[in-house]
Amino acid sequence: MIGTQRRLLHSPAWLMPYDEFRRRRVAVRLVIELDRWDGARWLPTDVKPVVTPSGVIAYPGLGRRREPWTAEPELYRTRITATGLLPLYAADDEQFDAAKVGREFLAYPFDDEHPPRIAAEPDTVRLLPGPAFEYPPGTSLVHGVVRRAGNGSPVANALVEASGVVDGGLQIWRERALCDETGAYRLSLRWLTGTPELVTVMATERPGRTGRVEIRLPDDAALSHPIEISE
Repeated sequence: MIGTQRRLLHSPAWLMPYDEFRRRRVAVRLVIELDRWDGARWLPTDVKPVVTPSGVIAYPGLGRRREPWTAEPELYRTRITATGLLPLYAADDEQFDAAKVGREFLAYPFDDEHPPRIAAEPDTVRLLPGPAFEYPPGTSLVHGVVRRAGNGSPVANALVEASGVVDGGLQIWRERALCDETGAYRLSLRWLTGTPELVTVMATERPGRTGRVEIRLPDDAALSHPIEISE
């Protein structure tokens, strides 16, 4: 009789990439990289995730230790690349900061008899359209570049958004996109009805560093609309 040995695998993260424009999870055509914080800098690892058919990124076994009670949790971050989409790494309850370039999580030590001190919860990573996103034909768009006031240098990874109400104030809409490394953006305005309207488009680098531009639609939709960010 051959004995069996129980071996439990926990994942310190359950990340769910979500295409905000199409309103669905993304499970294919993803490039996923994992970095570890060594106390001074981020170091790339060769750890490969498991991506489930439902589009959940997990790291089963990350954090396993021979004597977990002697070890401290380690800080990791996941970086995601998706065709046409850029990841919004700030969680829904966090303020946006363009400098954040990965979704961070702690891997708590464990073994078969000692589970992680804190279990991971499902965590949505929203993917927003970048300037190369393939919008459906006929989608109303505005485009431009986000730059710094004064010197005109591009602001990479800035969050660009517009919001308002339709149907006589009964329905709230919001459109969001992210800039690429050149500061370029393309933002959809799917609610556009074709009637003349003044829309405010806002760009955010981090709390306290924002800019905005007013666009008259539909007349100015084809023009490039730069947004300058200042303190």
